[in-house]
Order: sequence, then structure tokens, then C-alpha cells
Amino acid sequence: MLDSWNFCMEKKGLEIYGWCIMPSHIHLIIGTHGDKMEHIMRDMKRHTSEELRKVISNHPGESRREWLLEIMETAGKNNPNNIGFQLWQQHNNPIELFDSKIAWQKLSYIHENPVKAGFVEKPEEWLYSSARNYYGMKGLTEISFLDPLIITI
Repeated sequence: MLDSWNFCMEKKGLEIYGWCIMPSHIHLIIGTHGDKMEHIMRDMKRHTSEELRKVISNHPGESRREWLLEIMETAGKNNPNNIGFQLWQQHNNPIELFDSKIAWQKLSYIHENPVKAGFVEKPEEWLYSSARNYYGMKGLTEISFLDPLIITI
């Protein structure tokens, strides 16, 4: 995922403001100053799906190899939009973040995911998240920081 995001940031204009990779799903707060977002997401899903399939297929030591491939192949066969393999759901669940208060609420929510799941005690302890960047630590990928939240009274 990280390699794909880095490629899309460099070549396609993807901007990542926040992210969290969980065992069963991914959260992203993203924007673009290049390609259309739907094109970036389509290409990113295709690339990561193909790469993961290669890794699983060529890794005989993976104990869940046959099970994972069977699930992905069954999903692909049941969806006419695919050619025999599916990793990602066909849809995204985009939510427009129309102001900085909402954006910061969503960022807090995604950073708290691993805490609520019981994986870590603090958001910045989860390696697979942009929380580390926001806490001044080295993250696994560069991000574009959200503008500071400004509340007027």
C-alpha cells in the first residue's frame, strides 16, 4: 500500500492528509492536485490487488495462501467487472470533509481505530498510521498536514 501511495503522490498528484491501515480495512483522508480522484483510486486498487496476488501466489510458506487465493478468485468470478480476481470492494465510501472541524474529527476517528481495537494504548504507537506524523514522529510515508483547527468564539 505504501509503495502505491508514494507512487500516486509522486506521479498522479495524490495528497494524503491522514491514513490508517487496519487488518481488515483502510482509512484515508485524501485529496488531489493532479489526476481525478476516481482515476487515482482505480489505478491504486488495480495495482495493489495485482501485487498482493503475486506475493501470495509466490509465497508457498504462507499458511493461508490457498484460502486467500480462493476467496479472492471467488469474489472475482462473482463480479463481472473483474477478470477472475478481486481484492477490493467495488465502491469507496467517500465523505466530503467540507470544513476543518469535520476533517479533524475524521482524522481523530481514524487515528483512534487501533486504540479502540485494543492493538495499542495511544494512536501514535500504531506504526501503520499517520498519527505518528501528527505527533512529530517519523511515519512510514510523507503526508500533507491538515490546516490547524481554528475555532472562533
